[in-house]
Amino acid sequence: MQGAQYSSNANRFCVNFLFSCQPAIGSNRQYIYTQNKTIKQYKYQFDFIVINSINPGTMTKFVKKDQITSSWYEIDAKNAVVGRLASIISKIIRGKNKTTYTPHMDHGDFVIVKNIEQIKFTGKKFQNKKYYRHTGHPGGIKETTPEKLHEKKPGEALKLAVKRMLPGGVLGKKQLTKLKIYSGSDHPHSAQNPKIIELEKLNNKNTIRN
Repeated sequence: MQGAQYSSNANRFCVNFLFSCQPAIGSNRQYIYTQNKTIKQYKYQFDFIVINSINPGTMTKFVKKDQITSSWYEIDAKNAVVGRLASIISKIIRGKNKTTYTPHMDHGDFVIVKNIEQIKFTGKKFQNKKYYRHTGHPGGIKETTPEKLHEKKPGEALKLAVKRMLPGGVLGKKQLTKLKIYSGSDHPHSAQNPKIIELEKLNNKNTIRN
């Protein structure tokens, strides 16, 4: 390296390296170069961002534990499409509806879903869709349909859809506990004064009209 030239700027600097390649006498790479031929000098320019010049105001700010506040929302699942409802719920309980969204923190809101027995599937998924699980033993694979699952546990299909939209591990399990599902229009969380979310106003495709 023959030299280095520095040019300073407000937020970054450039370093221009001038390299001259010379044959390595006695090395096994001498065959690369021909007799009495000089290699041209190549100029490499690198732009570096000076760490000290980064404005702290433009950096992403993460929420802290003592700054976490949770709200309550209420959704009527009457004639609501399972997949569309699950995507709305997953965003709320993950905190993606907030400007302070932090992926590794649990600072989402609580969601109350009522009238779960009147939830809908599009097409013929209610009869034909398959849910699989395995007992862990050879030949222990089990399958069921939303129709059979709905008879035993009305809110399990929605819970599975939301669960698969959440991150895995401890964080996802903790966020799933913020989902409260109830049959009928009554629930024991009226003291929290939940905000009502009307699915049809968000998108008319969120519900199926009879």
